[in-house]
Amino acid sequence: MIVIKNKEQIEGIRTACRLARGCLLYLEQYIFIGQNTEELNRLAHDFIIRHGAIPAPLNYRNFPKSICTSINDVVCHGIPSEKDVLKNSDIINVDITVNLNGFFGDTSKTYIIGEVADDVKYFVERVEKCMYRGIEVLKPGVLLSVMGKTIETYIQKFGYSAVREYGGHGIGLAFHEDPHVCHFYTKSNKIALKEGMTFTVEPMINKSKNWQVVTCEKDGWTCRTKDGALSAQFEHTVLITKDGCEILTGDI
Repeated sequence: MIVIKNKEQIEGIRTACRLARGCLLYLEQYIFIGQNTEELNRLAHDFIIRHGAIPAPLNYRNFPKSICTSINDVVCHGIPSEKDVLKNSDIINVDITVNLNGFFGDTSKTYIIGEVADDVKYFVERVEKCMYRGIEVLKPGVLLSVMGKTIETYIQKFGYSAVREYGGHGIGLAFHEDPHVCHFYTKSNKIALKEGMTFTVEPMINKSKNWQVVTCEKDGWTCRTKDGALSAQFEHTVLITKDGCEILTGDI
């Protein structure tokens, strides 16, 4: 069931989203060549705890870390490790979700490490742009599938594809709520948006026409592109308002 949030709940979610955004901005100074992702995890964990919140991913369905760090062909759910050291020309998605007083905020961003080829630079820029294009169409009465179609139409002309096995999700009073949010067109997302809905927009885009992914059997989490292509993602938590949409994890 999709939960419509009241004013008090929205304010709690908004505060949690600001903290998630603040944590991501704090980490940016530590994302550089030679850094390992376990250190990013430690820094994020300490920041979140210091601000009176809980890192939502930690122990969620046995996930072992406080953030997700997904490098190059890792689509999502990358597990931080001292062995994962950032190199020149890498791209990395850092995904932050916090639980602040029972309210959840979720955001992520893909970073370019050092210098990359122009096609990779344009790829990352276009993935961010497709997220904002999807957000722009959100308002009461619009079908959620319109957002998916908007994103898919934009990225397909570059030869990219939207991952289908994972998507966005309702959020706010729990880490994951209804609805499931697809970033491609599907009739299953013909859900009319209503004021008070909160969910994530987080297109996972592969730099190839192959949207298929594989999940590591050993850790049960790390999800990679099936063909080894790069994958990038940007994410905001949004609120459907009376006249449109508010990005709760926007600039602070």
